[in-house]
Amino acid sequence: MQVSHDQTTREVLPATVRSRFPGLRRLRGEGTEARRAWRAAYVRSIVLGDAVAAVLAATIGYFGRFGTDVDGAAQYSLWAALVMPVVWVAAMHIGRSYEERFLWVGAEEFRRVLHAAAVLLAAVAVVSWGLDLRVARGFVVIALPVATVLTLLQRYLRRQALHRARAGGAFQQTTLVVGHRNAVASLHAELDRAGYHGYRVIGCCLPDGRAADRPTDFDGLPVLGGLDEVLDVVQRFEVDTVAVMPCPELDGPSLRRLGWDLEKTEAELLLAPAVTEVVGPRVAIRPVCGLPLLHVERPELRGVRRLAKTAVDASLAATALLLTLPLFLLIALALKTTSRGPVFFKQTRVGRDGQTFSMLKFRSMVQGADRMAEVLEADNDGNGVLYKRKVDPRVTRVGRVLRRYSLDELPQLLNVLRGDMSLVGPRPPLPSETERYGFDMRRRFLVKPGITGLWQISGRSDLSWDDSVRIDVRYVENWSLSFDMMILWKTLGAVIRGRGAY
Repeated sequence: MQVSHDQTTREVLPATVRSRFPGLRRLRGEGTEARRAWRAAYVRSIVLGDAVAAVLAATIGYFGRFGTDVDGAAQYSLWAALVMPVVWVAAMHIGRSYEERFLWVGAEEFRRVLHAAAVLLAAVAVVSWGLDLRVARGFVVIALPVATVLTLLQRYLRRQALHRARAGGAFQQTTLVVGHRNAVASLHAELDRAGYHGYRVIGCCLPDGRAADRPTDFDGLPVLGGLDEVLDVVQRFEVDTVAVMPCPELDGPSLRRLGWDLEKTEAELLLAPAVTEVVGPRVAIRPVCGLPLLHVERPELRGVRRLAKTAVDASLAATALLLTLPLFLLIALALKTTSRGPVFFKQTRVGRDGQTFSMLKFRSMVQGADRMAEVLEADNDGNGVLYKRKVDPRVTRVGRVLRRYSLDELPQLLNVLRGDMSLVGPRPPLPSETERYGFDMRRRFLVKPGITGLWQISGRSDLSWDDSVRIDVRYVENWSLSFDMMILWKTLGAVIRGRGAY
């Protein structure tokens, strides 16, 4: 007699789990390959997009350099324009920019595109010189940069479309979280928050000994087994990804055997390091005595890198001030004509090394609003440490518009020029807030506070206090100029959406 998938699942799941998590029954038979079929289509789409970008770039480069002329150099360049799409896609392939592990999230895909483009430019220069090819330099100088920009743009747009689809529940990877309770709950919260990464947690495996003593659910997830039952759970539910958190029961030999076991399945194995919030160039795996050890470099917060950050801050802030000067005048006029009080609001904040400074903002509240805070403190929509209200009666009509689009923070460009703040950094806290800081949170004082930062692009006032601490520490631990540029770019989207801006 044949047994259906649902019957098989019911035999191994308690009735309480079946009733609380009916979706688990549908996983069986859904198929890992079926859930991953979209990946190949995605890769084909970006390959086609790269080819189209190269065709457009070659066309722009050729006509931009020669127009309708057909001399000797133009003929050589015409051949170069015709083969450019093939050469461009080949360069992207050699640069490994089509490998799935570099796609979907992170900056590695874009770094590989830039690296492949730079290598191709150098190769064209060497080959043209070595073989005495008469390819016009004007064509190369136009076509390759245009191809790079168009390739990056089309990949970015495709990724954003994928992220939107994932946020809506499509293109997900079923994920099993393995480890102790606190670690499982922390990772579950992170994956839920970052839904665009595409990891859908379907359950967990906990080290709770015998099955009879094991809870049926934890943190809103079904407990599908113990640490020695991971392979069985993966095969039973055709899990795509197994995320293993630091756990003394899963030591080196145990993890090695788990990796061997998962080779029999289609599941990917993710190992979370014990050191969290440290990513990017500070982390590298290096062999030591035959063991792959995780090396964590010191954060580079001083010296040349700090000088470079200061120079970039000053130049960008000065440019932004010049460009927004008409907006400054318009906002000042609106504030003066609609409510009493000064145009600017000064407030004492804590900066680098715990030093206080006067932070500037456009006044968005009625005059004397700070004296009304104690009366309104009971109605706090903040996270327990930060006082925020979604509907604050102290905010003026103009102030609501300024806050909605973060225009009230424009005067902080002057703080950047004075050296009190940076364009990107942790949120500048009030002295009263720092009195409640724990040891971890004081690490934020190693860098200047910023006009924008991870806090601003991750939800702002909607974040819990623990999330705010984690995000600020993550920035300090992983600062780099490229990281700052990424945050500045994402700030534009955060300002437009206005999430958490109140």
